[in-house]
Amino acid sequence: MRPAAADPAAGAEPVDGIRHLGREVRGLRKARGYTLAVLARESGLSVGYLSLLERDLATPSINALYAISRALGVTVSWFFAAGGAPEGERDFVVRRVRRRRLDYSAGIVDELLSPTLAGTLELLSSRFPPGASSGDAPYTHVGEEAGVVIRGRLELWVDGRVFSLEAGDSFGFPSTLPHRYSNPGTEEAEVIWAITPPSF
Repeated sequence: MRPAAADPAAGAEPVDGIRHLGREVRGLRKARGYTLAVLARESGLSVGYLSLLERDLATPSINALYAISRALGVTVSWFFAAGGAPEGERDFVVRRVRRRRLDYSAGIVDELLSPTLAGTLELLSSRFPPGASSGDAPYTHVGEEAGVVIRGRLELWVDGRVFSLEAGDSFGFPSTLPHRYSNPGTEEAEVIWAITPPSF
């Protein structure tokens, strides 16, 4: 159950590592394809408040941050995964223990390898349990994607064609072509995925 998100600035206290929070919210919002108005509607917060937050001119309450994270499909901890990184490497390096993670109902796990979502390129590590898939229906979006299978097997459908890929095989295609994927094997598959623009 989502806690009340009204009066987000009330009682807000600065938190260590939160100074980059606005940039993280904006990057994830844009990667999701949301406007400020959509995020406002989904979170129950005002457009004006979210605009201030994204420019690091406001510090959110716990309730507000929880509402934002739910609207964007992540946990609150996602925003703090990079918080412990040294200032000099935060924008350039992602340590394995600080990867941001998304878990999907099919058991697929995505970990963000890019330091931020503010650029034009996104790098992901995706793990697929046996039988997991992106769904029966292909989908499309703006951009391009490419990847390499690190271990296991990946079945990739692109524009009506089916490709069976194994460890060491790589791929690339315009994301505007209908596509979907699955793991037809009996062991977990891992794929390193590059996507532009970011759509994490």
